[in-house]
Amino acid sequence: MACIAPDGSVTRPGRKMLEAMKAPRALEDVALVAEIPLYRVRSVIRELLDAGLAEEKDGLYSITDKGLAKLM
Repeated sequence: MACIAPDGSVTRPGRKMLEAMKAPRALEDVALVAEIPLYRVRSVIRELLDAGLAEEKDGLYSITDKGLAKLM
């Protein structure tokens, strides 16, 4: 499941996850807030991290400024 479309926009699941990460959260909490199964969150988070749209610190995931810009 890709979270970034070929045109560079963020897909619906990716957007939901980025919205959920406006406050730093553990992946389990991102899944609950975004209403996405945890197994999907685990696969999508790698793509968000690699794209620089999210970051991880001490087990908590949050949206970056680049990620916030993608939501606008």
